[in-house]
Amino acid sequence: MTDTIDRILRYHAERTPDRTAVVDPESRIDYLAMHSDSRSIAARLIDMGVGKGTRVGLVMPNCTDWVRFAVALTRIGAVLVPLSTLLAPRELVAQLQTSAVSALVAVDEFRGRRYTDDLAAELAAPLTGRTLLHSELPALRHVWSPKEAMGTAPSDDAVGIVDAMACAVTPSDPLAIVFTSGSSGAPKGVVHSHGSALGAVAAGLEPRCIAADTRLYLPMPFFWVGGFGSGVLSALIAGATLVTEPTPRPETTLRLLERERVTLFRGWPDQAEALARHAPSIDADLSSLQPGSLDALLPPEVRARPGARARLFGMTESFGPYCGYRADTDMPETAWGSCGKPFDGMEVRIVDVEDGSTAAPGTIGEIQIRGPHTLLGVCGRSREDLFTADGFYPTGDLGHLDDDGFLFYHGRSDDMFKVSGATVYPSEVESALRTLPGVGAAFVTNVPTGDSDRVGAAIRCDEACDELRDDATLRHAARKVLSAFKVPTVWLRLASDDQVPRGTTGKVDVRRLRDMLAEAGTAMTSAPTPIVYEGKSTVVEQTPEGNDT
Repeated sequence: MTDTIDRILRYHAERTPDRTAVVDPESRIDYLAMHSDSRSIAARLIDMGVGKGTRVGLVMPNCTDWVRFAVALTRIGAVLVPLSTLLAPRELVAQLQTSAVSALVAVDEFRGRRYTDDLAAELAAPLTGRTLLHSELPALRHVWSPKEAMGTAPSDDAVGIVDAMACAVTPSDPLAIVFTSGSSGAPKGVVHSHGSALGAVAAGLEPRCIAADTRLYLPMPFFWVGGFGSGVLSALIAGATLVTEPTPRPETTLRLLERERVTLFRGWPDQAEALARHAPSIDADLSSLQPGSLDALLPPEVRARPGARARLFGMTESFGPYCGYRADTDMPETAWGSCGKPFDGMEVRIVDVEDGSTAAPGTIGEIQIRGPHTLLGVCGRSREDLFTADGFYPTGDLGHLDDDGFLFYHGRSDDMFKVSGATVYPSEVESALRTLPGVGAAFVTNVPTGDSDRVGAAIRCDEACDELRDDATLRHAARKVLSAFKVPTVWLRLASDDQVPRGTTGKVDVRRLRDMLAEAGTAMTSAPTPIVYEGKSTVVEQTPEGNDT
């Protein structure tokens, strides 16, 4: 049942036709209507020249129409290329080039961006009224508005062959090309098949507490795998209800959660905490939320103890989480702080970063993954470039497995650095600093100084904390929980977590953090008091996110 989009949708349309599939602030659609609407849209796409294997880009904010279009496209074997609504024109050109999109569907405007107009200006060429031929985008032939792509009645001939085309789609056929968020280097176009993507999502449903009666809200944009896989496809496979909105804002989100009686809030802790702070001011009723939702939105008496619940862990290349533990259940105490265990269908090993040999349990090394839920490939890369000789994908993430198979994450391999020849893992230092009384948050990276690196830490201390009033007391406290070479020598005090520089996914922008700490390190030579970043957030534009999941 979970091998292609078409078969999943038919299954639910037959068994639960009246159940709501997707809700946004302006509209809702049940499973029977999703089946009939997407079938009609698919026929319209066939009339416009879309067929099996056609790569179609989509620029549209979260809404029911996004899901209608994505389902229609993938039912007939076309390849969905979700594109970020945050992309600047030159970035959009680059991703269209990389993914060899032949047709683009883009909304006229969203949050001040006019995608078609801006793209036309970037290419210095009109994009309407003819088949596009442009040297920068040789594969692109058509640019359509959603109304053009979805709003016209299809021909009888196209309607007659939709089902035949859908039956010809197999689990091995490409489903989507999803771009990574690009926290390290340029975003990659990651190709997944129906089988790999749907299998990965299905394997994570039980750990994420998603079932047919779930009313799921996620803040993640659908153009990232966290929104597409953990949101759209999770609800579709389970036969659940997905609640979404184009632009999350505290008051409107809280009212949406309340009105739709959302039972499961998954996503990013930052947004959950912001909503929890705002909820009392509007007397929002969140009593429908169940355990498994992010703790900040649950009553204190049902929240997990720190570290007891798994931090679901994954990436675009694994189509979302590949490791976890049931979200409403404490792990064994020896596994606290871990990401849980690999899901069914995923094999995880740890290898030495220097020689590639398999690491012993408890030893930190690079995480490599193998199994049917991993990517088909990356646009423009050969499989030989991506996989080891025995079929593992090197993730670039660092971690260790304990004796019981629980995975502990230690950051990115490109974040790792050495001090006096000894390896420092930023996540390890961050975890230790957060155990200090009064430290609410810690963010660590290297601070280059000449030919060597220093350990730099940006921290937020709780308002009531008087014990860590200066750098000397901070260093003294840190020495109790860290080896000497891991103790930060550059400190930056933050007024709030908002002063942490982040990219558009909400991930910490390590390069900008390093620059801030370098500035603080320089200022330390002439300023006796710690620097505190006050005022407005340094975030340029933030959509809450953690990992690619």
